[in-house]
Amino acid sequence: MAAAAACILAGVFLFAERLGIQPRYSEPGYATRLFDDSYVHTVDIQIDDWEAFLAAAPEEIYTECDVEIDGETFSSVGLRAKGNNSLRLVNEYGLQRYSLKIEFDHFQDGNTYYGLDKLSLDSSYQDNSYMKNYLAYDMMDYMEVPSPLCSYVWVTVNGNDWGLFLAVEEPEEAFARRNFGAGHGKLYKPDYRSLEEENRDVALQYMSEDPADYDNIFRNARFETDTEDQTRLIRALRILSEGVDLEQAVDTDEVLRYFTVQVFVVNLDSYLGRTGHNYFLYEEDGIISILPWDYNLAFATYSLGMPDPVNDAQLYINYPIDTPAAGEIMKNRPLYHNLMKHDEYFSMYHTYFDEFISGYFESGYFEKKTAETAKLIAPYVKQDPTAFCSYDEFLTGVQTITDFCLLRAESVRGQLEGEIPSTIRGQLEDTKSRIDGSGVWLPDMGELSDLKR
Repeated sequence: MAAAAACILAGVFLFAERLGIQPRYSEPGYATRLFDDSYVHTVDIQIDDWEAFLAAAPEEIYTECDVEIDGETFSSVGLRAKGNNSLRLVNEYGLQRYSLKIEFDHFQDGNTYYGLDKLSLDSSYQDNSYMKNYLAYDMMDYMEVPSPLCSYVWVTVNGNDWGLFLAVEEPEEAFARRNFGAGHGKLYKPDYRSLEEENRDVALQYMSEDPADYDNIFRNARFETDTEDQTRLIRALRILSEGVDLEQAVDTDEVLRYFTVQVFVVNLDSYLGRTGHNYFLYEEDGIISILPWDYNLAFATYSLGMPDPVNDAQLYINYPIDTPAAGEIMKNRPLYHNLMKHDEYFSMYHTYFDEFISGYFESGYFEKKTAETAKLIAPYVKQDPTAFCSYDEFLTGVQTITDFCLLRAESVRGQLEGEIPSTIRGQLEDTKSRIDGSGVWLPDMGELSDLKR
């Protein structure tokens, strides 16, 4: 019996990390393995009928397969395609390069990749630079916003090359545990059923005490919730709507840091855009915060339903930091609008913008980061068999996103110092002081016509 117990204990120590058992306050095993972004990893999808999987991809149904990560096989995991418009349009144009989800415990309870339950493989849809998500998450992390880990991976299917993707940690149990500890709160991904509806809950507006009025939030809960959980969140939204004593309901410091980056990257398919989605909502002890997600249409490359001129780099490089959307949108986004009504938070927002611009851009960090990343992934892009763009278009995309960000940082600096108007109205009245963006062609970062080609 003693020998058997010793063997069991030894087995626990040997396999604890892979099972996700971590010492308190340590990084999970997956963080230093797959998400070491200093090199390109390998992911081989081992599946019985890949063609059948692709044919059924728009249905977003999980298929059982094995996945080999950096030479180590993980059996009986779930695989499906992911996306909204990206999934629909890739299928519509007869292409097969879908973004993918890998769920390790879908078919086998307790199955993880060193503690990770789910990850995404981002296809760089409408992103010729291959960097939009990678850089946005890096910016968020720089500003100490809880963000998904990510790294580049070379994906093969049954040993055959499929392409360069970005592996992204999905915000679920492992993500919550890593960022907020074992006793973490609740996580939601508010999203609409139809954009034609009002979707006030997605905008985080308070409507009533009835949980049924917040279906777009509670229907998309990442963890099981009960009446008490719903009551706490609704109370937070009520306080947010009243705009008084916001610290009782909002992690104001985290939210201001989030909006600093969110506004900088001009992500119009977001909480501050017409759609109002593409974010995660975290609640713990009645305090809410907002977490980053999905930046493939950031850097002013969102075009669906937007007014002309869509490709006005001059407009978006100088996009005003104090009114980052039209008034009718801002008034319906209380998590931004109601915070900015307070001089204290408005001042903190500007302080964080100053820290972000000086530390991330004016220090030279950003240029070094993009150059090193481009050098790392360039050989893989060159041989990517399913790429949405050519290698030359990739190089142009890298240069374009670099130029856009550097000019945007210059404009934000001017806005902070009062040399450039920081509101929509101010810039309409004064167009001469803006930074010249005429040398930037936004579609070079990727557009829908790339799919047609």
